Amino acid sequence: MSMIKGLVCAPFTAFDELGNVDLGKVADQARFYKSNGVSGVFACGTTGEGSSLTMPEKKSLFEEWSKQRDGDFAVIGFLGGTSVGDCVELARHAQSVGLDAVAMTAPYYQRPATVKDLALTIAQVASSVPDMPFFFYHIPILTKVAFPMIRLLEEVDSLVPNFAGIKYTDENMMDYQLCLEFKNRKYSIMWGRDEMLLEALSIGADTFIGSTYGYMAPLYTAITKAFQAGDIKKAAALQFESVRLITLLDKYGSGTGKAFMRAAGLDLGPCRRPLNTLEGERYQAFLQELPATKFEEFKNRF
Repeated sequence: MSMIKGLVCAPFTAFDELGNVDLGKVADQARFYKSNGVSGVFACGTTGEGSSLTMPEKKSLFEEWSKQRDGDFAVIGFLGGTSVGDCVELARHAQSVGLDAVAMTAPYYQRPATVKDLALTIAQVASSVPDMPFFFYHIPILTKVAFPMIRLLEEVDSLVPNFAGIKYTDENMMDYQLCLEFKNRKYSIMWGRDEMLLEALSIGADTFIGSTYGYMAPLYTAITKAFQAGDIKKAAALQFESVRLITLLDKYGSGTGKAFMRAAGLDLGPCRRPLNTLEGERYQAFLQELPATKFEEFKNRF
């Protein structure tokens, strides 16, 4: 997994007007991301409404995304987390179609009581694809499983030979840094908070997964370049543009990410319930607020 560095997009799943998965949009998405410097995707995750997809739909999306892989563009497939059996089946399918890696989250209905229980759950799924890099997706705001990830690394280190790292979507910078430096940076600890990319850069992060990279990757590339050049004031000003963008995202709620994609030139259709689709007067109100941001300057372009 050393090939994955930089920005990794959490892609939306495209649906047609009837609510069916629109596989025809995957190639357009991949081209859109690649042309803006994105180095891979985390398919069928939170942004991709993975919990609302059926098993056949996830398999078909894995197959379609696998066609977009190349030496500079990797695909990680998200398996889910509530059913070990489903995760095993989907992991084997991901391996059969040639994805680069897979990931699972903590079971969030019947939750693990201890870090050891979580590690054993991960081990059961990871062992079904022993030659495939395996990631854990840490997003406690949704799963309510909030163990320190450094403790999980200590458990899986000798238990899961193909463990590759963590998609870290939380704000605990202390825990994140402990994970990042664990055993001389043995694992890839991918930062998952777009609005805090600069903070993660400051302690050595080099891989980032997020939804806003799908429509504003040039902004985050600019933040990284400013930081690397030692211009912290410029990097902070650019990061503030990300914060403004995500504040607008939060204001309009679920479905706004796809509205940003549409405004950038790629319409991926509606969202599935329980999410809302931003449309009508609310979509027009959203468009009226966009010019106050630097969206037009930094949006992705074909």
